Amino acid sequence: MTIPRIYSPQSLENKTVCELGEDNLKYLKQVMRLQPGDRINVFDGYGREFEAVIRNFSAGAVLAELGKPVPSEAREIRLTLAQALPKARKMDTIIKSAAELGTDVIIPFHAARSVSHINDEKSDLKLSRWQKIAQEAARSSHSAYISDVAKISSFSEMLSLSCQSSLKLIFWEEESRKTIKDVLADASLIDAKDIFIVVGPEGGFTRDEIQQATEADFISVSLGRQILKVETAAAAIVAIIQYEKGIFSKSTQEETK
Repeated sequence: MTIPRIYSPQSLENKTVCELGEDNLKYLKQVMRLQPGDRINVFDGYGREFEAVIRNFSAGAVLAELGKPVPSEAREIRLTLAQALPKARKMDTIIKSAAELGTDVIIPFHAARSVSHINDEKSDLKLSRWQKIAQEAARSSHSAYISDVAKISSFSEMLSLSCQSSLKLIFWEEESRKTIKDVLADASLIDAKDIFIVVGPEGGFTRDEIQQATEADFISVSLGRQILKVETAAAAIVAIIQYEKGIFSKSTQEETK
């Protein structure tokens, strides 16, 4: 049987035991039908994962004793996806895919052409749902890291969240001069370890938004001639970058052989 992977919302640094909450109690005891003495793996979303043994079930928690650390590879790059709010529940799909593909931070934001607008009252509920989707994506993809879903921002707020040293890319279907392939092959940009990408809503970005982004040192790029749905575009962009620079690229050991 596959050993269950359980997320601990508390850091496991310097811990020998951890207490897992009520949701995990129901899952481990009623769904998985595990008992004290059974093995699980516990991860905290910060790159730490341990083999563990269930010690006991209480009324609202599971006590687990941590054992050997499970090796996990360090991230080669830090990847941020800023995604304009799409229609309906497409954001759920985008977050799931981006989290599975190793995105570190996901920033939802309102763009000029966003059809969906989430008010402050619903914002916390959405963020809670999206963070749970990211947690489940990490669990199922066997990642020791969990994507951080940031609060919903305006377009200008989102731009300001990028670091000055980041490679900053905004994807625009009307861009005709530069593609993502051009950027990733650019010798002056090849050593970038912090990459901040911005993907628009179904209707794309306005020219004013592109101008505002380029004034903030973003590079306007395209995926080429192919026009993709917003949820497909986000996953494709993250996968391309991870293939070239991140979790799907060659390891240091392979490169030095």
